[in-house]
Amino acid sequence: METWAITLNKEYFKFSCAHFLIFPDGSKERLHGHNYQVTAEIEGALTKDGLVIDFLDAKPVVRELCDSLDEHWLVPSEHPELTLEELDDGHSRVTYRDSRYVVPSNEILVLPINNTSVENLATWFGHTLRSRLVDRFGASQVRRLRVAISETSGQSGVYEYRTDDRA
Repeated sequence: METWAITLNKEYFKFSCAHFLIFPDGSKERLHGHNYQVTAEIEGALTKDGLVIDFLDAKPVVRELCDSLDEHWLVPSEHPELTLEELDDGHSRVTYRDSRYVVPSNEILVLPINNTSVENLATWFGHTLRSRLVDRFGASQVRRLRVAISETSGQSGVYEYRTDDRA
């Protein structure tokens, strides 16, 4: 079986965000930030023009997602003990156990994840990227998608999607 893919790993596929991780014992990190870096590999059918997806068409899709995350505090909406309350003055209150933060609402990005681990970020990014790629290029062009997000050199979370070609 032959397969074809493109890999996208541009220096500008990055975003800077604040977050804190909640550990299994209930403790949490201090609020801090990372300069995240994204790599995406897209496997699909080889078109009659000899392309999976043209790099020029795929790069803006990844860049849009990076830009949407950049310079936000990432807050998980699905953690059972973390709450987010929008206040009347354009601010939001984020509470986790004894920690309370009040910040401008437009500086928070709430993601449908249970923790802001790099694995969960890669999963959210991968789901969103796949949806956008399929909308623009069709499902046959996204047979496999692998997204790696590194929070620092040598530490990455990876998400991979594969179609079931046996059907």
